[in-house]
Amino acid sequence: MAYYDATKMAEWQIGEAAEANMPTPDQWREKLNLQKDEILPYGKISKLDFMKIMERLKNRPDGKYIEVTAITPTPLGEGKTTTTMGIIEGLGKRNQNVGGCIRQPSGGPTMGIKGTAAGGGNALLIPMTELSLGLTGDINDIMNAHNLGMVALNARMQHERNYTDEQLDRLSHMKRLDIDPSRVEFGWVIDFDAQCLRNIMIGMGGKQDGYLMQSKFGIAVSSELMAILSIIRDLPDLRQRLGDITLAYDKRGKPITTSDLEVAGAMTAWMRNTINPTLCCTAEYQPVMVHAGPFANIAVGQSSIIADRMGLKMFDYHVTESGFAADIGFEKFWNVKSRISGLKPNVSVLVVTIRSLKMHGGGPKVTPGVPLPEAYTKENLKTLEAGLPNMLHHINTIRAAGINPVVCINSFPTDTQAEVNLVRRAAEAAGARCAVSYQWAKGGEGALELADAVMDAAKEENDFKFLYPKEMKLRQRVEKIAKVVYGADGVSWSPEAEAKAKVFEADPKYDDFATMMVKTHLSLSHDPNMKGVPKGWILPVRDILIYSGAKFLCPMAGTITLMPGTGSSPAFRRVDVDTATGKVHGLHDVG
Repeated sequence: MAYYDATKMAEWQIGEAAEANMPTPDQWREKLNLQKDEILPYGKISKLDFMKIMERLKNRPDGKYIEVTAITPTPLGEGKTTTTMGIIEGLGKRNQNVGGCIRQPSGGPTMGIKGTAAGGGNALLIPMTELSLGLTGDINDIMNAHNLGMVALNARMQHERNYTDEQLDRLSHMKRLDIDPSRVEFGWVIDFDAQCLRNIMIGMGGKQDGYLMQSKFGIAVSSELMAILSIIRDLPDLRQRLGDITLAYDKRGKPITTSDLEVAGAMTAWMRNTINPTLCCTAEYQPVMVHAGPFANIAVGQSSIIADRMGLKMFDYHVTESGFAADIGFEKFWNVKSRISGLKPNVSVLVVTIRSLKMHGGGPKVTPGVPLPEAYTKENLKTLEAGLPNMLHHINTIRAAGINPVVCINSFPTDTQAEVNLVRRAAEAAGARCAVSYQWAKGGEGALELADAVMDAAKEENDFKFLYPKEMKLRQRVEKIAKVVYGADGVSWSPEAEAKAKVFEADPKYDDFATMMVKTHLSLSHDPNMKGVPKGWILPVRDILIYSGAKFLCPMAGTITLMPGTGSSPAFRRVDVDTATGKVHGLHDVG
Protein backbone atom coordinates (compact mmCIF):
# COMPACT_ATOMS: atom_id res chain seq x y z
CA MET A 1 0.00 0.00 0.00
CA ALA A 2 1.06 3.61 -0.52
CA TYR A 3 1.87 5.72 2.51
CA TYR A 4 -0.14 8.78 3.43
CA ASP A 5 1.11 12.39 3.39
CA ALA A 6 1.82 12.78 7.11
CA THR A 7 2.57 16.48 6.67
CA LYS A 8 -1.00 17.14 5.52
CA MET A 9 -3.01 14.50 7.38
CA ALA A 10 -3.52 14.23 11.14
CA GLU A 11 -2.68 10.87 12.67
CA TRP A 12 -6.34 10.13 13.35
CA GLN A 13 -7.03 10.67 9.64
CA ILE A 14 -4.23 8.27 8.65
CA GLY A 15 -5.48 5.77 11.20
CA GLU A 16 -9.07 6.08 10.03
CA ALA A 17 -8.07 5.62 6.38
CA ALA A 18 -5.98 2.55 7.25
CA GLU A 19 -8.72 1.05 9.42
CA ALA A 20 -11.13 1.09 6.46
CA ASN A 21 -9.25 -1.90 5.00
CA MET A 22 -8.14 -3.57 8.22
CA PRO A 23 -8.24 -7.39 7.93
CA THR A 24 -11.28 -9.14 9.37
CA PRO A 25 -10.87 -12.04 11.83
CA ASP A 26 -11.41 -14.50 8.94
CA GLN A 27 -8.75 -12.74 6.87
CA TRP A 28 -6.33 -12.79 9.82
CA ARG A 29 -7.01 -16.50 10.27
CA GLU A 30 -5.98 -17.15 6.69
CA LYS A 31 -3.05 -14.69 6.71
CA LEU A 32 -1.55 -16.06 9.94
CA ASN A 33 -2.38 -19.73 9.26
CA LEU A 34 -4.50 -19.96 12.40
CA GLN A 35 -7.05 -22.63 13.22
CA LYS A 36 -10.68 -21.57 13.51
CA ASP A 37 -10.77 -21.79 17.32
CA GLU A 38 -7.42 -19.97 17.80
CA ILE A 39 -8.77 -16.48 17.03
CA LEU A 40 -11.44 -14.93 19.25
CA PRO A 41 -13.24 -11.99 17.55
CA TYR A 42 -13.99 -8.81 19.58
CA GLY A 43 -15.56 -6.39 17.09
CA LYS A 44 -12.82 -4.89 14.87
CA ILE A 45 -10.12 -6.74 16.76
CA SER A 46 -9.50 -10.23 18.07
CA LYS A 47 -7.77 -12.08 20.84
CA LEU A 48 -5.40 -14.94 20.14
CA ASP A 49 -5.86 -18.15 22.13
CA PHE A 50 -2.43 -18.48 23.70
CA MET A 51 -2.69 -22.03 25.01
CA LYS A 52 -4.08 -23.50 21.76
CA ILE A 53 -1.58 -21.74 19.50
CA MET A 54 1.39 -22.64 21.69
CA GLU A 55 0.34 -26.27 21.87
CA ARG A 56 0.09 -26.52 18.06
CA LEU A 57 3.36 -24.66 17.39
CA LYS A 58 5.39 -25.99 20.33
CA ASN A 59 7.87 -27.83 18.10
CA ARG A 60 8.37 -24.99 15.62
CA PRO A 61 11.79 -23.26 15.89
CA ASP A 62 11.73 -19.72 17.29
CA GLY A 63 12.11 -16.73 14.98
CA LYS A 64 14.50 -13.81 15.49
CA TYR A 65 13.87 -11.76 18.65
CA ILE A 66 14.17 -7.97 18.22
CA GLU A 67 14.04 -5.53 21.18
CA VAL A 68 13.56 -1.76 20.86
CA THR A 69 14.88 0.72 23.44
CA ALA A 70 16.00 4.36 23.43
CA ILE A 71 18.25 7.06 24.83
CA THR A 72 17.21 8.89 28.01
CA PRO A 73 13.73 10.39 27.40
CA THR A 74 13.18 14.10 26.90
CA PRO A 75 9.98 16.15 26.41
CA LEU A 76 10.84 16.20 22.71
CA GLY A 77 10.07 12.49 22.39
CA GLU A 78 12.24 9.75 20.90
CA GLY A 79 9.55 7.73 19.09
CA LYS A 80 10.10 4.17 20.33
CA THR A 81 6.61 2.99 19.34
CA THR A 82 6.84 4.81 16.00
CA THR A 83 10.17 3.06 15.39
CA THR A 84 8.78 -0.30 16.52
CA MET A 85 5.97 0.04 13.99
CA GLY A 86 8.51 1.22 11.39
CA ILE A 87 10.73 -1.85 11.86
CA ILE A 88 7.72 -4.13 11.44
CA GLU A 89 6.52 -2.21 8.38
CA GLY A 90 10.02 -2.15 6.88
CA LEU A 91 10.48 -5.89 7.36
CA GLY A 92 7.03 -6.34 5.85
CA LYS A 93 8.16 -4.40 2.77
CA ARG A 94 11.07 -6.82 2.55
CA ASN A 95 8.48 -9.66 2.40
CA GLN A 96 9.47 -11.05 5.77
CA ASN A 97 7.09 -12.94 8.05
CA VAL A 98 7.10 -10.33 10.84
CA GLY A 99 4.99 -9.38 13.82
CA GLY A 100 5.42 -7.79 17.20
CA CYS A 101 3.95 -6.82 20.54
CA ILE A 102 3.63 -3.58 22.49
CA ARG A 103 2.19 -2.71 25.89
CA GLN A 104 -1.43 -1.75 26.37
CA PRO A 105 -1.74 1.99 27.11
CA SER A 106 -3.31 3.15 30.35
CA GLY A 107 -6.40 5.34 30.43
CA GLY A 108 -4.71 7.72 32.86
CA PRO A 109 -2.02 9.10 30.54
CA THR A 110 -4.38 8.85 27.55
CA MET A 111 -6.89 11.15 29.23
CA GLY A 112 -4.13 13.18 30.90
CA ILE A 113 -1.31 14.53 28.75
CA LYS A 114 0.02 11.72 26.61
CA GLY A 115 -2.81 11.08 24.19
CA THR A 116 -2.52 8.02 21.97
CA ALA A 117 0.32 5.53 22.40
CA ALA A 118 -0.11 4.20 18.86
CA GLY A 119 3.05 5.54 17.22
CA GLY A 120 2.94 8.37 14.71
CA GLY A 121 2.56 9.39 11.07
CA ASN A 122 2.58 6.35 8.79
CA ALA A 123 4.07 4.16 11.52
CA LEU A 124 0.85 3.64 13.44
CA LEU A 125 -0.85 0.82 15.27
CA ILE A 126 -4.52 0.45 14.41
CA PRO A 127 -7.33 0.56 15.38
CA MET A 128 -6.16 3.64 17.29
CA THR A 129 -9.35 4.46 19.18
CA GLU A 130 -9.83 0.91 20.47
CA LEU A 131 -6.16 0.80 21.50
CA SER A 132 -6.58 3.96 23.56
CA LEU A 133 -9.97 3.09 25.07
CA GLY A 134 -9.56 -0.30 26.64
CA LEU A 135 -9.23 -2.81 23.77
CA THR A 136 -10.74 -6.11 24.90
CA GLY A 137 -10.91 -5.27 28.59
CA ASP A 138 -7.69 -6.66 30.07
CA ILE A 139 -7.09 -3.62 32.28
CA ASN A 140 -10.69 -3.72 33.46
CA ASP A 141 -10.34 -7.41 34.39
CA ILE A 142 -7.13 -6.64 36.28
CA MET A 143 -8.87 -3.80 38.16
CA ASN A 144 -11.71 -6.12 39.17
CA ALA A 145 -9.36 -8.88 40.29
CA HIS A 146 -7.16 -6.46 42.22
CA ASN A 147 -10.06 -4.70 43.95
CA LEU A 148 -11.65 -8.04 44.82
CA GLY A 149 -8.54 -8.77 46.87
CA MET A 150 -9.09 -5.55 48.80
CA VAL A 151 -12.79 -6.34 49.25
CA ALA A 152 -11.83 -9.69 50.74
CA LEU A 153 -9.27 -8.11 53.07
CA ASN A 154 -11.49 -5.32 54.37
CA ALA A 155 -14.48 -7.64 54.83
CA ARG A 156 -12.32 -10.10 56.77
CA MET A 157 -11.06 -7.34 59.06
CA GLN A 158 -14.65 -6.21 59.68
CA HIS A 159 -15.88 -9.72 60.48
CA GLU A 160 -12.95 -10.47 62.79
CA ARG A 161 -13.74 -7.26 64.67
CA ASN A 162 -17.48 -8.05 64.92
CA TYR A 163 -17.38 -11.78 65.78
CA THR A 164 -15.68 -14.09 68.27
CA ASP A 165 -13.47 -16.96 67.15
CA GLU A 166 -16.31 -19.41 67.79
CA GLN A 167 -18.74 -17.33 65.75
CA LEU A 168 -16.28 -17.01 62.87
CA ASP A 169 -15.82 -20.78 62.74
CA ARG A 170 -19.56 -21.45 62.98
CA LEU A 171 -20.57 -18.86 60.38
CA SER A 172 -18.04 -19.58 57.66
CA HIS A 173 -15.28 -21.89 58.97
CA MET A 174 -12.90 -18.95 59.26
CA LYS A 175 -9.85 -18.88 61.48
CA ARG A 176 -8.85 -15.52 62.84
CA LEU A 177 -5.99 -13.98 60.86
CA ASP A 178 -5.44 -11.11 63.31
CA ILE A 179 -4.57 -8.61 60.57
CA ASP A 180 -2.58 -5.56 61.65
CA PRO A 181 -4.50 -2.49 60.35
CA SER A 182 -1.29 -0.45 60.39
CA ARG A 183 0.41 -2.90 58.02
CA VAL A 184 -2.01 -3.15 55.11
CA GLU A 185 0.18 -3.10 52.00
CA PHE A 186 -2.44 -3.36 49.28
CA GLY A 187 -4.73 -0.59 48.09
CA TRP A 188 -7.29 -0.06 45.39
CA VAL A 189 -6.77 0.71 41.69
CA ILE A 190 -8.49 2.77 39.02
CA ASP A 191 -7.20 3.45 35.51
CA PHE A 192 -7.23 7.24 35.66
CA ASP A 193 -4.91 9.91 37.04
CA ALA A 194 -6.77 10.72 40.24
CA GLN A 195 -4.44 12.35 42.75
CA CYS A 196 -7.37 12.90 45.14
CA LEU A 197 -7.40 9.13 45.78
CA ARG A 198 -3.73 8.74 46.74
CA ASN A 199 -4.59 8.82 50.45
CA ILE A 200 -8.13 8.04 51.63
CA MET A 201 -10.14 6.79 54.61
CA ILE A 202 -12.49 3.83 54.15
CA GLY A 203 -15.04 2.12 56.37
CA MET A 204 -16.57 5.30 57.77
CA GLY A 205 -20.02 4.82 59.28
CA GLY A 206 -21.17 1.97 61.52
CA LYS A 207 -19.96 -1.57 62.26
CA GLN A 208 -21.59 -2.87 59.09
CA ASP A 209 -19.84 -0.34 56.82
CA GLY A 210 -16.45 -2.03 56.63
CA TYR A 211 -13.29 -1.67 58.69
CA LEU A 212 -12.28 1.93 59.34
CA MET A 213 -8.70 2.51 58.18
CA GLN A 214 -6.44 4.55 55.98
CA SER A 215 -6.19 3.30 52.42
CA LYS A 216 -4.99 4.38 48.98
CA PHE A 217 -5.51 4.11 45.25
CA GLY A 218 -2.93 3.49 42.54
CA ILE A 219 -3.36 3.58 38.80
CA ALA A 220 -4.37 0.19 37.41
CA VAL A 221 -1.16 -0.43 35.45
CA SER A 222 0.83 -0.09 38.69
CA SER A 223 -1.02 -3.09 40.15
CA GLU A 224 1.06 -6.10 41.07
CA LEU A 225 -1.45 -8.11 39.04
CA MET A 226 -0.41 -6.24 35.90
CA ALA A 227 3.23 -6.89 36.73
CA ILE A 228 2.38 -10.58 37.12
CA LEU A 229 0.55 -10.73 33.77
CA SER A 230 3.66 -9.42 32.02
CA ILE A 231 5.97 -12.17 33.33
CA ILE A 232 3.88 -15.35 33.57
CA ARG A 233 4.46 -18.27 31.24
CA ASP A 234 0.93 -19.71 31.34
CA LEU A 235 -2.33 -19.96 33.29
CA PRO A 236 -0.97 -22.23 36.08
CA ASP A 237 1.83 -19.72 36.63
CA LEU A 238 -0.76 -16.92 36.90
CA ARG A 239 -2.78 -18.87 39.47
CA GLN A 240 0.30 -19.62 41.58
CA ARG A 241 1.55 -16.04 41.60
CA LEU A 242 -1.85 -14.52 42.37
CA GLY A 243 -2.07 -16.81 45.39
CA ASP A 244 1.29 -15.55 46.70
CA ILE A 245 0.39 -11.83 46.73
CA THR A 246 0.85 -10.23 50.17
CA LEU A 247 -2.07 -7.96 51.05
CA ALA A 248 -1.12 -7.18 54.66
CA TYR A 249 0.70 -8.54 57.72
CA ASP A 250 -0.69 -9.95 60.93
CA LYS A 251 0.22 -8.56 64.35
CA ARG A 252 3.17 -10.96 64.61
CA GLY A 253 4.59 -9.80 61.26
CA LYS A 254 3.49 -12.82 59.21
CA PRO A 255 2.32 -12.06 55.63
CA ILE A 256 -1.38 -12.30 54.89
CA THR A 257 -1.79 -13.52 51.31
CA THR A 258 -4.67 -13.80 48.90
CA SER A 259 -4.52 -17.56 49.54
CA ASP A 260 -5.04 -16.95 53.27
CA LEU A 261 -8.19 -15.00 52.36
CA GLU A 262 -9.28 -17.70 49.89
CA VAL A 263 -9.73 -15.11 47.15
CA ALA A 264 -6.90 -16.05 44.76
CA GLY A 265 -9.07 -18.47 42.77
CA ALA A 266 -11.74 -15.84 42.17
CA MET A 267 -9.09 -13.29 41.20
CA THR A 268 -7.75 -15.78 38.66
CA ALA A 269 -11.26 -16.27 37.31
CA TRP A 270 -11.51 -12.53 36.66
CA MET A 271 -8.14 -12.60 34.87
CA ARG A 272 -8.51 -15.87 32.96
CA ASN A 273 -9.00 -14.16 29.59
CA THR A 274 -6.19 -11.67 30.07
CA ILE A 275 -3.60 -14.31 29.17
CA ASN A 276 -4.73 -14.08 25.51
CA PRO A 277 -3.02 -11.20 23.65
CA THR A 278 -5.11 -8.81 21.55
CA LEU A 279 -4.38 -8.79 17.81
CA CYS A 280 -4.04 -5.37 16.19
CA CYS A 281 -1.83 -4.33 13.26
CA THR A 282 0.30 -1.61 11.74
CA ALA A 283 -1.15 0.87 9.26
CA GLU A 284 0.35 -1.43 6.61
CA TYR A 285 -1.42 -4.50 8.09
CA GLN A 286 1.43 -6.42 9.66
CA PRO A 287 0.21 -8.19 12.83
CA VAL A 288 1.00 -6.57 16.18
CA MET A 289 -0.16 -7.97 19.49
CA VAL A 290 -1.00 -5.75 22.46
CA HIS A 291 -0.53 -7.40 25.82
CA ALA A 292 0.10 -6.20 29.37
CA GLY A 293 1.03 -2.65 30.36
CA PRO A 294 3.10 -2.59 33.55
CA PHE A 295 4.88 0.48 34.92
CA ALA A 296 8.40 0.73 33.57
CA ASN A 297 9.93 2.15 36.74
CA ILE A 298 8.40 -0.03 39.47
CA ALA A 299 7.76 -3.12 37.33
CA VAL A 300 9.34 -4.69 34.27
CA GLY A 301 7.94 -2.16 31.77
CA GLN A 302 7.54 -4.63 28.91
CA SER A 303 4.80 -6.30 26.96
CA SER A 304 4.30 -9.88 28.06
CA ILE A 305 6.49 -12.97 27.99
CA ILE A 306 3.38 -14.82 26.78
CA ALA A 307 3.16 -12.62 23.65
CA ASP A 308 6.89 -12.93 22.97
CA ARG A 309 6.77 -16.71 23.29
CA MET A 310 3.84 -16.86 20.89
CA GLY A 311 5.26 -14.29 18.47
CA LEU A 312 8.54 -16.17 18.19
CA LYS A 313 6.58 -19.28 17.15
CA MET A 314 4.29 -17.44 14.72
CA PHE A 315 6.78 -15.07 13.05
CA ASP A 316 10.28 -15.25 11.57
CA TYR A 317 10.95 -11.82 13.15
CA HIS A 318 9.24 -10.81 16.40
CA VAL A 319 9.66 -7.21 17.58
CA THR A 320 9.06 -6.09 21.17
CA GLU A 321 9.48 -2.71 22.88
CA SER A 322 10.92 -1.84 26.30
CA GLY A 323 9.67 1.10 28.35
CA PHE A 324 11.77 4.24 28.87
CA ALA A 325 15.49 4.22 28.04
CA ALA A 326 18.12 1.48 28.01
CA ASP A 327 19.08 2.13 31.66
CA ILE A 328 15.57 1.12 32.76
CA GLY A 329 13.71 -0.69 29.96
CA PHE A 330 16.59 -2.56 28.39
CA GLU A 331 18.19 -3.33 31.77
CA LYS A 332 14.97 -5.02 32.92
CA PHE A 333 14.49 -6.76 29.57
CA TRP A 334 18.07 -8.00 29.85
CA ASN A 335 18.30 -9.11 33.48
CA VAL A 336 14.68 -9.78 34.44
CA LYS A 337 12.42 -10.55 31.48
CA SER A 338 14.96 -12.59 29.53
CA ARG A 339 16.02 -14.47 32.67
CA ILE A 340 12.41 -15.38 33.53
CA SER A 341 11.43 -16.24 29.94
CA GLY A 342 14.58 -18.07 28.95
CA LEU A 343 14.41 -16.28 25.58
CA LYS A 344 17.59 -14.90 24.02
CA PRO A 345 17.35 -11.62 22.06
CA ASN A 346 19.06 -11.42 18.68
CA VAL A 347 19.04 -7.65 18.16
CA SER A 348 18.52 -4.51 20.24
CA VAL A 349 17.57 -1.28 18.45
CA LEU A 350 18.49 1.99 20.20
CA VAL A 351 16.24 4.87 19.09
CA VAL A 352 17.74 8.36 19.00
CA THR A 353 16.62 11.69 17.61
CA ILE A 354 18.78 14.66 16.70
CA ARG A 355 16.49 16.89 18.77
CA SER A 356 16.74 14.83 21.95
CA LEU A 357 20.51 14.52 21.70
CA LYS A 358 20.68 18.31 21.49
CA MET A 359 18.73 18.57 24.74
CA HIS A 360 21.20 16.20 26.39
CA GLY A 361 23.94 18.46 25.07
CA GLY A 362 22.61 21.43 26.99
CA GLY A 363 19.86 22.60 24.64
CA PRO A 364 17.29 25.04 25.99
CA LYS A 365 14.22 24.05 27.98
CA VAL A 366 11.13 23.07 26.02
CA THR A 367 7.75 24.45 27.11
CA PRO A 368 4.53 22.73 25.95
CA GLY A 369 2.48 24.96 23.65
CA VAL A 370 5.45 27.23 22.87
CA PRO A 371 7.34 26.94 19.53
CA LEU A 372 10.59 24.98 19.76
CA PRO A 373 13.74 27.06 20.22
CA GLU A 374 15.92 27.35 17.11
CA ALA A 375 18.53 25.08 18.70
CA TYR A 376 16.18 22.18 17.84
CA THR A 377 14.99 23.33 14.41
CA LYS A 378 18.26 24.66 12.94
CA GLU A 379 21.60 22.95 12.44
CA ASN A 380 23.58 23.05 15.68
CA LEU A 381 26.50 20.64 15.58
CA LYS A 382 28.13 21.90 18.77
CA THR A 383 25.08 21.20 20.96
CA LEU A 384 24.45 17.90 19.19
CA GLU A 385 28.03 16.75 19.73
CA ALA A 386 27.76 17.61 23.43
CA GLY A 387 24.73 15.30 23.68
CA LEU A 388 26.33 12.29 21.99
CA PRO A 389 27.74 10.83 25.25
CA ASN A 390 24.19 9.91 26.32
CA MET A 391 23.79 7.79 23.20
CA LEU A 392 27.25 6.28 23.61
CA HIS A 393 26.49 5.38 27.24
CA HIS A 394 23.38 3.44 26.19
CA ILE A 395 25.28 1.74 23.36
CA ASN A 396 27.81 0.53 25.92
CA THR A 397 25.01 -0.74 28.18
CA ILE A 398 23.60 -2.87 25.35
CA ARG A 399 27.09 -4.07 24.42
CA ALA A 400 27.60 -5.14 28.05
CA ALA A 401 24.81 -7.67 27.42
CA GLY A 402 26.81 -9.14 24.53
CA ILE A 403 24.72 -7.48 21.81
CA ASN A 404 25.99 -5.06 19.16
CA PRO A 405 23.05 -2.66 18.85
CA VAL A 406 21.49 -1.07 15.82
CA VAL A 407 21.16 2.69 16.33
CA CYS A 408 18.06 4.08 14.64
CA ILE A 409 18.10 7.81 13.90
CA ASN A 410 14.37 8.50 13.97
CA SER A 411 14.32 11.29 11.39
CA PHE A 412 12.60 14.64 11.70
CA PRO A 413 12.24 17.14 8.80
CA THR A 414 14.49 19.63 10.62
CA ASP A 415 17.48 17.22 10.74
CA THR A 416 20.36 18.23 8.46
CA GLN A 417 22.70 15.87 6.65
CA ALA A 418 25.68 17.14 8.65
CA GLU A 419 23.84 16.36 11.90
CA VAL A 420 22.88 12.88 10.72
CA ASN A 421 26.48 12.21 9.62
CA LEU A 422 27.80 13.30 13.03
CA VAL A 423 25.51 10.87 14.88
CA ARG A 424 26.20 8.05 12.44
CA ARG A 425 29.99 8.41 12.77
CA ALA A 426 29.77 8.40 16.57
CA ALA A 427 27.51 5.32 16.65
CA GLU A 428 29.64 3.34 14.23
CA ALA A 429 32.85 4.31 16.04
CA ALA A 430 31.29 2.83 19.19
CA GLY A 431 30.75 -0.50 17.41
CA ALA A 432 27.06 -0.14 16.53
CA ARG A 433 25.29 -0.35 13.20
CA CYS A 434 23.42 2.85 12.36
CA ALA A 435 20.43 3.48 10.11
CA VAL A 436 18.35 6.56 9.38
CA SER A 437 14.63 5.84 9.30
CA TYR A 438 11.78 7.85 7.84
CA GLN A 439 8.88 5.65 8.97
CA TRP A 440 6.85 8.62 10.22
CA ALA A 441 6.82 10.16 6.75
CA LYS A 442 6.95 7.10 4.52
CA GLY A 443 5.97 4.03 6.55
CA GLY A 444 7.70 0.81 5.56
CA GLU A 445 9.29 2.37 2.48
CA GLY A 446 11.01 4.87 4.75
CA ALA A 447 12.26 2.16 7.11
CA LEU A 448 14.02 -0.09 4.58
CA GLU A 449 17.53 0.94 5.67
CA LEU A 450 16.56 0.18 9.27
CA ALA A 451 14.96 -3.14 8.34
CA ASP A 452 18.06 -4.17 6.42
CA ALA A 453 20.30 -3.27 9.37
CA VAL A 454 18.11 -5.32 11.70
CA MET A 455 18.15 -8.34 9.38
CA ASP A 456 21.92 -8.02 9.00
CA ALA A 457 22.42 -7.83 12.77
CA ALA A 458 20.08 -10.79 13.35
CA LYS A 459 22.36 -13.01 11.24
CA GLU A 460 25.21 -12.54 13.72
CA GLU A 461 25.56 -14.88 16.66
CA ASN A 462 25.77 -12.67 19.74
CA ASP A 463 27.27 -13.39 23.13
CA PHE A 464 24.20 -12.58 25.22
CA LYS A 465 24.92 -12.78 28.95
CA PHE A 466 23.34 -11.40 32.11
CA LEU A 467 24.90 -8.55 34.07
CA TYR A 468 25.02 -10.62 37.25
CA PRO A 469 24.55 -14.28 38.22
CA LYS A 470 21.31 -15.31 39.87
CA GLU A 471 23.25 -16.21 43.02
CA MET A 472 24.50 -12.64 43.53
CA LYS A 473 23.02 -10.97 46.63
CA LEU A 474 20.73 -7.95 46.41
CA ARG A 475 23.14 -5.20 47.45
CA GLN A 476 25.82 -6.51 45.09
CA ARG A 477 23.28 -6.56 42.24
CA VAL A 478 22.27 -2.97 42.91
CA GLU A 479 25.93 -1.89 43.02
CA LYS A 480 26.56 -3.60 39.70
CA ILE A 481 23.53 -1.99 38.02
CA ALA A 482 24.39 1.43 39.46
CA LYS A 483 27.99 1.39 38.25
CA VAL A 484 27.69 -0.39 34.90
CA VAL A 485 24.26 0.76 33.70
CA TYR A 486 23.78 4.16 35.37
CA GLY A 487 27.41 5.26 35.59
CA ALA A 488 27.31 5.92 39.35
CA ASP A 489 30.41 5.85 41.53
CA GLY A 490 28.62 3.70 44.10
CA VAL A 491 25.47 3.22 46.19
CA SER A 492 24.45 4.65 49.55
CA TRP A 493 21.79 2.83 51.57
CA SER A 494 19.45 4.41 54.09
CA PRO A 495 19.43 2.52 57.43
CA GLU A 496 15.90 1.25 56.71
CA ALA A 497 16.79 0.04 53.21
CA GLU A 498 19.99 -1.64 54.36
CA ALA A 499 18.22 -3.41 57.22
CA LYS A 500 15.63 -4.77 54.79
CA ALA A 501 18.34 -5.80 52.32
CA LYS A 502 20.13 -7.83 55.02
CA VAL A 503 16.88 -9.66 55.87
CA PHE A 504 16.22 -10.49 52.22
CA GLU A 505 19.79 -11.63 51.66
CA ALA A 506 19.68 -13.94 54.67
CA ASP A 507 16.44 -15.69 53.65
CA PRO A 508 16.82 -18.27 50.84
CA LYS A 509 13.21 -17.82 49.73
CA TYR A 510 14.19 -14.46 48.20
CA ASP A 511 17.06 -15.88 46.15
CA ASP A 512 14.90 -16.17 43.04
CA PHE A 513 13.24 -12.75 43.41
CA ALA A 514 14.05 -10.36 40.55
CA THR A 515 15.83 -7.09 41.27
CA MET A 516 13.48 -4.40 39.95
CA MET A 517 15.16 -1.01 40.23
CA VAL A 518 12.99 2.06 40.87
CA LYS A 519 14.33 5.44 39.76
CA THR A 520 13.50 8.38 37.53
CA HIS A 521 13.42 7.73 33.80
CA LEU A 522 14.47 11.31 33.01
CA SER A 523 18.13 10.85 33.86
CA LEU A 524 20.75 8.12 34.07
CA SER A 525 20.97 9.19 37.71
CA HIS A 526 18.33 9.44 40.46
CA ASP A 527 17.97 13.18 39.80
CA PRO A 528 15.73 14.05 36.81
CA ASN A 529 17.56 17.36 36.34
CA MET A 530 20.90 15.69 35.60
CA LYS A 531 20.96 15.29 31.80
CA GLY A 532 23.52 13.78 29.47
CA VAL A 533 25.90 11.44 31.33
CA PRO A 534 26.27 12.67 34.94
CA LYS A 535 29.65 12.15 36.62
CA GLY A 536 30.76 11.93 40.23
CA TRP A 537 27.52 10.88 41.92
CA ILE A 538 26.25 8.19 44.28
CA LEU A 539 22.93 6.34 43.86
CA PRO A 540 20.86 6.67 47.06
CA VAL A 541 18.58 3.74 47.93
CA ARG A 542 16.02 4.80 50.52
CA ASP A 543 13.70 1.78 50.71
CA ILE A 544 12.93 -1.64 49.22
CA LEU A 545 9.43 -2.67 48.17
CA ILE A 546 8.45 -6.31 47.87
CA TYR A 547 5.97 -7.85 45.42
CA SER A 548 5.61 -11.40 46.70
CA GLY A 549 3.39 -12.65 43.87
CA ALA A 550 5.47 -11.19 41.06
CA LYS A 551 8.60 -12.09 43.05
CA PHE A 552 10.14 -8.64 42.75
CA LEU A 553 12.40 -6.83 45.20
CA CYS A 554 12.25 -3.15 44.26
CA PRO A 555 15.13 -0.96 45.57
CA MET A 556 13.89 2.63 45.46
CA ALA A 557 16.29 5.37 44.41
CA GLY A 558 13.93 8.25 45.01
CA THR A 559 10.24 8.83 45.62
CA ILE A 560 7.61 7.45 43.30
CA THR A 561 3.84 7.77 43.30
CA LEU A 562 1.71 4.94 41.95
CA MET A 563 -1.10 7.39 41.21
CA PRO A 564 -0.28 10.14 38.70
CA GLY A 565 -2.10 13.46 38.80
CA THR A 566 -4.31 15.17 36.25
CA GLY A 567 -2.96 18.51 35.04
CA SER A 568 -4.74 21.77 34.37
CA SER A 569 -5.21 21.09 30.63
CA PRO A 570 -5.98 17.38 30.37
CA ALA A 571 -6.56 15.56 27.11
CA PHE A 572 -10.12 14.60 28.03
CA ARG A 573 -11.22 18.22 27.48
CA ARG A 574 -10.72 17.70 23.75
CA VAL A 575 -12.28 14.25 23.43
CA ASP A 576 -15.88 13.80 22.30
CA VAL A 577 -18.12 11.58 20.17
CA ASP A 578 -19.82 12.43 16.90
CA THR A 579 -23.34 11.36 17.86
CA ALA A 580 -24.34 10.90 14.21
CA THR A 581 -21.57 8.41 13.41
CA GLY A 582 -20.38 7.23 16.81
CA LYS A 583 -16.78 8.15 15.96
CA VAL A 584 -14.51 9.45 18.69
CA HIS A 585 -12.63 12.64 17.90
CA GLY A 586 -9.95 14.61 19.71
CA LEU A 587 -8.32 11.53 21.20
CA HIS A 588 -5.34 11.51 18.85
CA ASP A 589 -4.71 15.24 18.59
CA VAL A 590 -3.07 15.57 22.00
CA GLY A 591 -0.03 13.28 21.99
